[in-house]
Amino acid sequence: MTLLELVDVTASYGPIQVIDGVSLSVPEGGAVGILGANGAGKTTTLRAISGTVRAGGTIRFAGRDIRGLRPDQVAALGIAHVPEGRGTLGQLSVRENLMVGAYLRKGRQAIAADVDYCLDLFPQLRDRIGSRAAALSGGEQQMLAVGRAFMARPRLLLLDEASLGLAPGTAKTVYEAIRRLRLESGIAMVVVEQNANLAFSLVDTATVLETGRTALTGTTAELKGMDEIRRAYLGG
Repeated sequence: MTLLELVDVTASYGPIQVIDGVSLSVPEGGAVGILGANGAGKTTTLRAISGTVRAGGTIRFAGRDIRGLRPDQVAALGIAHVPEGRGTLGQLSVRENLMVGAYLRKGRQAIAADVDYCLDLFPQLRDRIGSRAAALSGGEQQMLAVGRAFMARPRLLLLDEASLGLAPGTAKTVYEAIRRLRLESGIAMVVVEQNANLAFSLVDTATVLETGRTALTGTTAELKGMDEIRRAYLGG
């Protein structure tokens, strides 16, 4: 079953059109990557899905047209967005940030169990549970941002540059935890990532954007086999 479908999606910032005809689909429980150079429209595509930028074209989630909905309405349908820059609430503690992620949920026992799951998924956060988010390292803040998104129990997770600014070892640790989260929770994912090797370790298929348009779509194996992809994104 297709969970998310984009057909000829457009989006602009004022008079500047950033994406023009982006199409992709995400199956229930699947993971799709979005690759492209800086300025290709990757982040704007995620913003179009989450309702934080005005979009044209067709955006369907679970069979419903969600284009034009407010971000809070999109979130309530089961889409969680981890933005570039993480977006943690610096003055709140790790625990409080996680609880903010669950603000639409009921059932204290289930919420408490999911907090424990997040701390198991990201053990580095367990010892920092009472610390303000602003005091965390970049890697810990990224872990917290993913954990907070999971606390909403979404059907779809939008991840924007989860490795940005992280040391290679830390980025690998973050992606290993996200892979585990995907396997254990069944949450579908759309992953924007500059590091294609990390993206390909998580996603099943990927779309390459060039100047705001869909240039290539294929499985990770197909894309890895293309010379232009290896040269541009895999260091080959």
